[in-house]
Amino acid sequence: MKSSFELAMERLNKQAPSVKLTSEQKAKLAELEALYKSKIADREILVKGQLQKAAEKGDGEAYEQLEKQLVSDRKTLNAELEEKKELVRQGKA
Repeated sequence: MKSSFELAMERLNKQAPSVKLTSEQKAKLAELEALYKSKIADREILVKGQLQKAAEKGDGEAYEQLEKQLVSDRKTLNAELEEKKELVRQGKA
């Protein structure tokens, strides 16, 4: 007798079968991860420098805007990364 977990996994695989990745796809995914990790780090360094300047000036409004910008930039870059990773998984990139 199968457990409810096993039955759920079977249903899930029928709806969306798992995709086997080639070593080339895995390498591209790792490359994309590294690239976007560096882009995010680069953006954080830039904005954190601006945050420090705003804090030194005592400009709370500018500081808040920069924090929002940093969060927005992270979300945008992560969304781009996921789109590109999906293309690689589908074999389109």
